[in-house]
Amino acid sequence: MFLPKSSWKLLIGFCLAFLAILSINNASAIASDRTFLNVSLDFVNEYKLPKQKFENTPIGGLSGLAYDRYTDIFYAISDDRSEFAPARFYALKLKFSPQKEQPNLEKVEVIGVDFLKDKTGNTYPNGEVDPEGIALTGDRTVLISSEGVTSKGIPPFIDEFDLLTGKWIRSLPIPQRYLFEPKKDPNPNRSDISKAEPQGVRDNLGFEALTIIRDSIGDPYRVFTVTENALAQDAQSDQQQPSESRFLHYLVGNIAPLIVAEHRYPVEAMTPPVTQIGVNDIVALDRGGHFLTLERSNGGNGLSAKIWQIFTGDANDTSAIKSFRTSPNVRSIRKKLVLDLATLGIKLDNLEGMVIGPRLADGSPSLILVSDDNFSDSQFTQFLLFRLKRI
Repeated sequence: MFLPKSSWKLLIGFCLAFLAILSINNASAIASDRTFLNVSLDFVNEYKLPKQKFENTPIGGLSGLAYDRYTDIFYAISDDRSEFAPARFYALKLKFSPQKEQPNLEKVEVIGVDFLKDKTGNTYPNGEVDPEGIALTGDRTVLISSEGVTSKGIPPFIDEFDLLTGKWIRSLPIPQRYLFEPKKDPNPNRSDISKAEPQGVRDNLGFEALTIIRDSIGDPYRVFTVTENALAQDAQSDQQQPSESRFLHYLVGNIAPLIVAEHRYPVEAMTPPVTQIGVNDIVALDRGGHFLTLERSNGGNGLSAKIWQIFTGDANDTSAIKSFRTSPNVRSIRKKLVLDLATLGIKLDNLEGMVIGPRLADGSPSLILVSDDNFSDSQFTQFLLFRLKRI
């Protein structure tokens, strides 16, 4: 077929443009891959903890996990609001199979319980705390996050407690924008005080996810937390749009704890039949801004969860942003799906806790999840064991 010279030029130009587009897309994909670590999860097995009591406390509501690699002991926070027993956390011993081919989680044993004490030295009264997250500091202390109790005006907190006695030690600063009510204007003549927009963590959607990065004992350590869902001032009216939580980064040492940065965390959108979704836990993968997060959902098809890898390194600081609704052009934390737990083929309960545990018999690092049974006879405390694979 004969083509005029001008047609050949057009054809060649089209081909070059097409190749350029392919090259740009490929380069973008490669750049995206470089943003994230090469991480995958292999499901090993499930273990269900029988209903039981320990030292006259019902074991349940386990919503956060921490692991002490020096003592090989796990710690689990119960989200009991001092209703069934005083607010508390448990010490657990997990037994793994020595078989390299299938290093199953064989048994979970409760070996201790500590009751949290408030600033007066007493256990928390019924309904005045909602403990959800737990992280070990390495100083024989533990950080506990509470979502607060909005109906009683009790604010959320991230506080440090003694690991052995549960004694309160100190509080991390919580920015005013996370608290339920804005500061009162000192001018009594202001007519718009009553029109103040709602702000702060919403009911049962506060601080759940909590993790710590520390190089060595004696050094300052970094604390990371994420609200379960958007603050009141950030919430979208259309609930099928992606929600926007806030991610906080603290530096804690011998001086007063300080906030290093805050970022916008995009929570997956709720698509029917999902009616609830939120960030329930977080673990650090390195010191370069890579984390795993656990997002749990509920809806018409029951409970489910997804594990995401996130990268905070190039996210904008949002500390000065009053509301994400009025500041849409913010570079958020990046996310990449690691595992949709619905693909495991097992019934999932209310998964809320996640921690990197010991190496398994085959040498692989482990990742353990735990569910909050809500102290319900129809639910169960479920432990899920994974191999954490990094290339």
